[in-house]
Amino acid sequence: MAKKSRNRPEEPLPLYDGKVVGPREPCPCGSGKRYKVCHGVPGATTFVKRPFAGLPQECDLVAMRELVPSATAPLTIKGHEDRTVLLASLLPLAAPAMARDSGQVWAGLQVQHSFGDPSREVAAALLLALQAEESGIVGMLEAPGPGPRLQDIVVNETIDVTVHDGFEFWIGDVEDRTGLEDALQQANEAATPTARLTGVEAAYWTNVGSKEHLRWVMPEPEDELLTALARLHVTRADVIVPGARFVGMFRALGLLAPVWDLPVGTGAEALEEPAAAFKVALDAALADGSDLTPEERSARAGLANRQVTIR
Repeated sequence: MAKKSRNRPEEPLPLYDGKVVGPREPCPCGSGKRYKVCHGVPGATTFVKRPFAGLPQECDLVAMRELVPSATAPLTIKGHEDRTVLLASLLPLAAPAMARDSGQVWAGLQVQHSFGDPSREVAAALLLALQAEESGIVGMLEAPGPGPRLQDIVVNETIDVTVHDGFEFWIGDVEDRTGLEDALQQANEAATPTARLTGVEAAYWTNVGSKEHLRWVMPEPEDELLTALARLHVTRADVIVPGARFVGMFRALGLLAPVWDLPVGTGAEALEEPAAAFKVALDAALADGSDLTPEERSARAGLANRQVTIR
């Protein structure tokens, strides 16, 4: 019997979104592991690079999952139009979903598990909570398996995101709040002040104490967005407000989220007009089909090296 060649190249393995990745390449989920021992393991849950694509306010959903400490958005679920359903950035105990005593059903985006497709996981938790006969937490200790995703069950044409100062919404439908104050205070103290800008989509100001930031999740394809940002960087048109500094980007759930450091004391309101003006300049740069100058190519390479992946 002939021996198998040890030098035979391994075949790339397909991903859910139609792209391929080699077994020895880093897993696209951001775990730091090689693909063959992460989402490339036979039987592993398929990794979806852009899980919220096709949903209204995809960029805001990414922000709620990755960047915003406390936010909610009401959902209307197919077949359950009469139920009050709330999607939250974070629920108590980082629960995937909850069937509430009030009859409401909540789902959380920031959870402790990660099986490769947040859209499928949130949908599965929501449906379990909607079918629950008693109130309580819906857990998820293993991948949910085949089934509908949020894109299949959400009927909203728009999703209205509300950013909260803390987590008081956790007890908004609770009549007896005895014994809940301490846990709520602890959660509130851990939440950094955050506000969503109203004039542009999915741009969030936050105050982390020693600094303020603007973090803006953008829907454009990565290559096109990097090129446009490089054009603006060379002309310093990426300075949102005086004293601000464009510091790089997060890569989160298939989208880029540029980040600016802001002077302390800037606040969210002062960003509204500058952010709207920047969006106009960015759209013009995205429409510019001319070749990059040497300075712009250098800036683009520098921006590409300043990306951090959020799982």
